[in-house]
Amino acid sequence: MIRDRVIVCIASAWDFDPTSKHQVMKILARENRVVWVNYHGSRRPQINATDARAALHALRRCIRGVQTINDSMVQLTPLVIPGAKAPLLSTINQELLIAQIRRAVRQVDPTQKAPVQVWSFAPDVPYLAGRFGEECFVYYCVDEYTAFEGFDPERMRVLENKTLQKADVVFATAEELCRNRKNVRPDIVHVPHGVDFDHFAQAWRNPPPRPTTLAAIPRPIFGFFGLLHHWIDIELIAETARRRPHYAFVLIGDPRVDLSLLRTCPNVYLLGRKDYDQLPAYCAAFDAAIMPFRMTELTRNVNPIKMYEYLAAGLPVVSTPIPEAKRFSGSILFGDTPKQFAKACDEVLLVDVAMRRRHISDLVRNETWQSRVEFLSGVVLNHVSGRPRSLARSLVEPSVGIGRPIAPLAAGS
Repeated sequence: MIRDRVIVCIASAWDFDPTSKHQVMKILARENRVVWVNYHGSRRPQINATDARAALHALRRCIRGVQTINDSMVQLTPLVIPGAKAPLLSTINQELLIAQIRRAVRQVDPTQKAPVQVWSFAPDVPYLAGRFGEECFVYYCVDEYTAFEGFDPERMRVLENKTLQKADVVFATAEELCRNRKNVRPDIVHVPHGVDFDHFAQAWRNPPPRPTTLAAIPRPIFGFFGLLHHWIDIELIAETARRRPHYAFVLIGDPRVDLSLLRTCPNVYLLGRKDYDQLPAYCAAFDAAIMPFRMTELTRNVNPIKMYEYLAAGLPVVSTPIPEAKRFSGSILFGDTPKQFAKACDEVLLVDVAMRRRHISDLVRNETWQSRVEFLSGVVLNHVSGRPRSLARSLVEPSVGIGRPIAPLAAGS
């Protein structure tokens, strides 16, 4: 495991719901000091209420300077020139960002004796490589950024290619992400997301009390949690709900798209965002979970964290046919039209879900965030020590479970 370093993490805001960035850095922070940089350069802000609130929130964080997260983590929201596009202003922004990160590093390590590593979850920061005397620059690719709304696809492609070339180590969370980047980085390492297993396994090990918000909702309940954004197929959910009026569809999460279509469905329940700590209680009350992703270039490259969380909670899943979910075929059933999706919902109810929960959960028992970080650490430390990548893989992969075949449960077993 990586120890006694200062790790600069370039990521989205710390106060977002937990993502891979949060999980990885929380574990690394046990033995290292982490400077979390709230970076918002990838997406161009739009003129709307949501982006205005986000900008105001970011400005407040800027004014507060470096803030303590815990004994070994701080967060920095750098002050830069908003919307800078001209080459000169872009260069000024880059130097401002670098200077502020350097000050934060000196704050957590006044002696400046600890080796520095930079871990970037942002694709468009090649100019940071080599600017902190770091022993390793890691690019951790979790999405197909060229497919996000609000991003400039060509600019993102050019900058990500530069980041791929400059990084010492590159990780990607989905096989499709790896395939699309192998021409630039043949040594890219595939590391799927992990899961906070013990947290979500509470749903079947020791089920929490049923949330009061579900008290009046009839079963069976098909549940979803996550951001309701442009990658979620709202029309698919609405039509499935109309085809199965005796099923309840419970959606948990912040809405970032128009949900008026769903509000016309009496068996769709929009509960808003719930705290991470509450999610196992909801999972315990669900009969199955759903992943109604639109089939786009973005979702073909996604490895959903919620997929592992649903499975850890012992829930069978109905999903559109995203590639990364095929690995768990059997416990995940697929449908890419409302008719097929509704039929898959029928099929997951044909067996006693309560009896299957532990068996479904066992599929991801060894795919914890701890095991993932041990694997990541092994690859990075082998680079630092100069050992070849093939040796790094053989040293750490057996304890992770990456690439091991999984025997999924058939829907009728």
